[in-house]
This record gives sequence, structure tokens and C-alpha cells, in this order.
Amino acid sequence: MIFRLGYAFVVALFAQAFAAEPAEPKRYTYEIVNAFPHDETAFTQGLFFHDGALFETTGQYGESRLRKAALETGETLKNFPLPASVFGEGSTLWGDTIIVLTWRNKTGIVFDHDTFAPQKTFSYEGEGWGLTHDGVRLIMSDGSATLRFLDPETLEENGRLDVTLRGSPLKNLNELEWVNGEIFANVWQSDAIVRIDPESGVVTGVIDMRHLLDEEEITPGRTDVLNGIAYDPDADRLFVTGKYWPKLFEVRLSPDAAE
Repeated sequence: MIFRLGYAFVVALFAQAFAAEPAEPKRYTYEIVNAFPHDETAFTQGLFFHDGALFETTGQYGESRLRKAALETGETLKNFPLPASVFGEGSTLWGDTIIVLTWRNKTGIVFDHDTFAPQKTFSYEGEGWGLTHDGVRLIMSDGSATLRFLDPETLEENGRLDVTLRGSPLKNLNELEWVNGEIFANVWQSDAIVRIDPESGVVTGVIDMRHLLDEEEITPGRTDVLNGIAYDPDADRLFVTGKYWPKLFEVRLSPDAAE
């Protein structure tokens, strides 16, 4: 049911993107460059790449954690369980810290990057979903069509950006990643990743990520939606995965030939 909903959602996105007007947003497809093992117990919420390793935050009450994993093997190298009362969400690296959001606790947690020792907490209104940064500001999603900007030092909100697809608000923005001057965002309950102009909020591209997993790799009732984007700027590598997925993929994007 989850994957049927995802298929319908991404088709609707494409229909909206190409409804009547030409040009952007562009439609993209992908090529799998590499496939790596991924922890099937990880309900992926936040994902980023740093110093050759993947850092991941996971959700679900009683299961949420911050983990560091080896790219090639998927092995957990470091693990910090979050309190059972917390549903972990997006995360990003800032300086020598890792900043983690929670879903409905209205609380973020700042960890030491090396030790995973909690340093402090901060508050925000509403829900926390995805988190990334542009080198100057933290960028946060809350499940709506609006992204928030936070000062990375004070962790206070200092701006907002409304995201639109063909002039209409695009809600369910989830996990975020800053990629070469653009905001990439998972759209929850879909197999689409959108590319967002950080100045205008306009969706400039829709990436069709359907069929990453083979049928035999999907556990009915367990394997959940596409979620998790990480970028390695040094090697220009893009990684994607999903909640409880057995694999993480390095992908290469290209314009859809059918466009």
C-alpha cells in the first residue's frame, strides 16, 4: 500500500509539473552507480556524509538513535540511543557538532561530532522533520510547504521560504540536503526528490526515484518510503536510501529522456 501510494504521488507531481506550461521544472531520472548495505532496523530520518562515513538519525519511539556507519559495509561504528520519549528526525553537521531535530517534542539536541556526547538542547515551534545547511544558515522542514532558516549559533529562527511547484504550495517536505547550491528534499509518501531554488522557493526539478529496490528486497508491511539524502561534495557523490531499507544507493542523475 505504501509503495502504491508513492507511485500515485510521484505521478501526480509529474502531472502538476508538466500540466500546461513548458520549461521548468525539469524531470530527472537516475542511474545506480553503487549499492551498499543499509541497516534494516534504521527508520531513516536524517542522513549526511562526512569524512568517509555516513551519519544517520532514525525515528520511532524507543528506537530513535544517532549513528555513524561505514559506507562500504553499513556497519554501525558509533551509536547513541535517544530517550524513549523522543522520535528522532533530521540532522546535519555544523562545525564540530551534530544538530538533531525531534518530531513533536519541539526540541532539538546538539551533540559533539566525535563523541556523540549531548551538549545542549534548543526549542522551536511545531514539528521537526528535515535539517541541512547552506554554510550560513540551518534549513529546517516541518512537513509543510514552508522551510525555516535558523541561525546556527543561536538556533533561533531568522527566516522562512515558501516552496512551490508550478505556483502551488508543495507540502510534505521531509529530509533535506544541500547539493551544489540547491536544496534537495524528499517528499514524504512519494518516490520523488525535488530540487528547490533556495532564493525563490521554486521547485526547479523533480527526480523520479521509483524502482530503486527490487521486489525481493521489499518486506511487505515493513519496508517503508524513500527517505534520506546525503551528498559527498569532494567526490560529487549522491546517496539515497529509505526507512527500513536494506540498501543505500549511490546514484547519478540525468535529465529524463522522455521529457
